[in-house]
Amino acid sequence: MSVLVPLRTGDPAVALFRGRARITRGELAELRDRYSAALHARGLRAGDTLGLAVRPGARALAVVLSAYRIGVRVAVLDPSAGPDVLTARLALARPNLIVADAAAQAVAGWAAPLARRIGLALPALASLAPTVTVGRRLPGNAPSLPLAGGSAPEYDGDGDAVIIFTSGTTSSPRAVVHTRSGLAAGLKSVSELVKPRPDVPVLGGTFFVMLPSLAAGAPVALPARRSRALARQIVSLRPQATYLTPPQLRSALDDGVPFTGRVYSGSAPVSAHLLNRVRAAGATEAWGVYALTEVFPAAAVESVPKSAFDGDGDLVGELLPGLRARLEPSSGELLLAGTGVCDRYLGAAPHEWVATGDIARLDGRRVVLGGRSKDMILRRAENIYPGLYEPALHVPGVALAVLVGVPAGDGDEEVVAVVQTAPGADEAAVRAALREPLRRMGAAKPDRLLFAPVPLAGRSRKPDRVAAASLASRVRR
Repeated sequence: MSVLVPLRTGDPAVALFRGRARITRGELAELRDRYSAALHARGLRAGDTLGLAVRPGARALAVVLSAYRIGVRVAVLDPSAGPDVLTARLALARPNLIVADAAAQAVAGWAAPLARRIGLALPALASLAPTVTVGRRLPGNAPSLPLAGGSAPEYDGDGDAVIIFTSGTTSSPRAVVHTRSGLAAGLKSVSELVKPRPDVPVLGGTFFVMLPSLAAGAPVALPARRSRALARQIVSLRPQATYLTPPQLRSALDDGVPFTGRVYSGSAPVSAHLLNRVRAAGATEAWGVYALTEVFPAAAVESVPKSAFDGDGDLVGELLPGLRARLEPSSGELLLAGTGVCDRYLGAAPHEWVATGDIARLDGRRVVLGGRSKDMILRRAENIYPGLYEPALHVPGVALAVLVGVPAGDGDEEVVAVVQTAPGADEAAVRAALREPLRRMGAAKPDRLLFAPVPLAGRSRKPDRVAAASLASRVRR
């Protein structure tokens, strides 16, 4: 159980591409071993908690692997959550040590005013737990984590592997706990879905992409942020598989980025129209992945069956092997259990079933989502779940569309479709294309259309429905 990614020192095969830099599997193994020894020397033992505030790359990956190696669980810190929320989250996780790079400490220190302008903020890390710096240390940073020689005992049991924070208020944060066995099962599901081949690059920057790819012997490239650089990456590396979020995909496609191999997208709703655009840009397959912080991954669907689906709601595909699903009788909420499901929420008892918050229907093992239960709109005493109808709004020329409820002043709600058109699309043509989908919505037909950019929020840049509703209430045309 202790071997998450088999690595050995001296292996010359490439593990990571970052720009022009290449890190071999042997170098990554050496970095993992040195971090393991360093964390052990700092007094960390199996069952302790390590806070991680390090940019994606070789160091972050090596720290995660080193913590796993010695049985220490990792609490992932997200600068986009804001300092108050992070302070509450860390009070819940109570890390024994925080490892941070210079960039994270700059966000918490001298660069905080600039960082807040782009939605990043961290509390003063050293005030919350002992903190050390990995990588280059700048003046004012915490002391460096010494990487002296030595070794650490390898942990081979089960127990907590990772804490991932999910939505929650400052006063009541929620933290998802995955065990080592659960994490291994989830990564196996990813590997069986993607089927990475050895020695052929995979493009993706999340641990759930990097770890199974490296375990299969495939090198990983971190996606470039700018479209021009991303296009050069894809042309030069010709990745067998690429993972990007829907906002990243839309931006890349708008800028003419080509694709190759299989492309996967998740963390936010993935429309059939978006997947078809990916196929048209050169991908041999385009997949939407349904995943939650509590369950990664849960289901997946390729563009062809998703495009052929003509029912209400969003087809997210077949449940992956090892997962079970049922619906909560009174609400129709989807519940999941089985492979890769988190063990518990931090501070709570272990559970078998996870409530997804998604309204759904099941056709055997096929899952069709009807929207988030919390997003329900009440109009004229009728419950309207946006997820049932939003897929039909993604006609040619529409980049993103959401349905939101706006107070109508009489205790009822007005339904507004906020529609973001693709670059160069003609609004009149889009309006014409929407007439039939809107007619078929029946009692859920929106009271008005608002053509405007759909606000996004969070690390995965999901549609921000609260902000969209606020926009719709301010702009009436």
